[in-house]
Amino acid sequence: MAHIEFLDETMRDGQQSLWGLRMRAGMALPVSPLLDRTGFTTIDLTGGGMLDVLTRYCQENYWEGLDLLVKSMPQTPLRAGLRANANVTFSVSPRALMDLWVRRLCAHGIRSFWIYDVLFGFENMLRLAKVAKEADAKVAAAIMFALSPVHTDAYYAEKVRILAASPDVDSILLYDTAGVLEKERLQTLLPGIVAAANGKPIEFHANNLLGQTAKAYLDAVDLGVSVLHTAAKPMANGPSVPATETMVRNIELKGHSHSLDTSLFQPVADHFRSVGKAAGFLVDQYAEYDVFSIEHQIPGGMMGTFKAQLEMHRMMDRLPDVLAEVAAVRKDLGYPGMATPFSQLVGIQAVLNIVTGDRYGTVPDEVVQYAAGFYGETVAPVDPNVMDRIMASARAKEVLDNPPADPSLEDLKKQYETQDEDELIMRATVPQADIDKMRAAGPVRRDYPLLSSPELEQVRKLMTVATMPIVEIQSAGLSVNLRRKS
Repeated sequence: MAHIEFLDETMRDGQQSLWGLRMRAGMALPVSPLLDRTGFTTIDLTGGGMLDVLTRYCQENYWEGLDLLVKSMPQTPLRAGLRANANVTFSVSPRALMDLWVRRLCAHGIRSFWIYDVLFGFENMLRLAKVAKEADAKVAAAIMFALSPVHTDAYYAEKVRILAASPDVDSILLYDTAGVLEKERLQTLLPGIVAAANGKPIEFHANNLLGQTAKAYLDAVDLGVSVLHTAAKPMANGPSVPATETMVRNIELKGHSHSLDTSLFQPVADHFRSVGKAAGFLVDQYAEYDVFSIEHQIPGGMMGTFKAQLEMHRMMDRLPDVLAEVAAVRKDLGYPGMATPFSQLVGIQAVLNIVTGDRYGTVPDEVVQYAAGFYGETVAPVDPNVMDRIMASARAKEVLDNPPADPSLEDLKKQYETQDEDELIMRATVPQADIDKMRAAGPVRRDYPLLSSPELEQVRKLMTVATMPIVEIQSAGLSVNLRRKS
């Protein structure tokens, strides 16, 4: 029997997958101290995408909210995620900006990082690991799993061997964005990864899109995984990771031990369920087994984007065609792993192919950059005919003539006209107009009104002219009594 550690994903992957990164600090602060005391080995808290979404769509100061959350959780190491060659954009960020992003997160109290590059740009991954180590932060080097003819067990074992050899890497993170790993593949994949890791712990993160990840977690434990990524039940499953409550019970039934205080599970779950329902976000998700998901391997968070794009063109009936085209485009482009940015690049190209009716007639700049090798060497060659179409597209010459710039930190400070490094990261990431709107909205709220929605706000306005003192609203299992103030 083994002792299993748990890493909490409630406030990072859970809310990224179910709430679109729109979890404001005040939504978590009432229970973040409970998560801190639960006994997780690490709490995954943040990533570059949150800075963008919170500023642009929630008008919340990312750095201020991060400081409040960090202060509320002094016991548990807090983690941030990084794509090794970009902060937020789907393109490529300057190395100086990426190094600064790590340093500033460390300055704000982050003490753990998971670092990934779908194409395994080791130079960038290991450089950022070294920067994190300067602040005594822990580093998990991520292996982004994908199913394809070229993503073999030997392929992954070799990547692990290179990463684990670095003194700046503390653990190896096997990350399955599409939740496609089953026992048969784990039995051949994990022994090679465990051997190549040379004694370093193996973490496992898999999104439960096919409803099979809880079983995969148990199989992985038997094969040497010692850290499981889970989330509080309302923030788990579907496109998110398995529920902490379920996995802890499963681990106990299998005779393994853990260090979590299970008495704290319920109040945390109750809080996030209430907040999610009040905000109109998804909670308590599940997924049915869908073999077609194994072909396209679309991360769950992208499905909503697809539907919105097709709805805009009044083509929702073409969703099955888009999903089939995703699988075809992924093959055309040399089987990139379906994680940011390539899941978005493949998905957008597939939508364009279907909406226009002309495959690769319209090609986004980022697809040109990918085909040209700006992101790194592709896993397999791009189909020659598709490469010809990409390079003959309207924007190809201009994109190729303007590879991503790599200015120094001092040059970036001049470009964005600030010596404040937090401000620099914000200006390099978000349009200034959105920053101004965020600042005009005032300080970060430390709580969140659990009974707040556009509909309820309308009712509250109606209450000012209502003839009865009390109105009861019942909808979707939620019962609310509103009393007019006298």
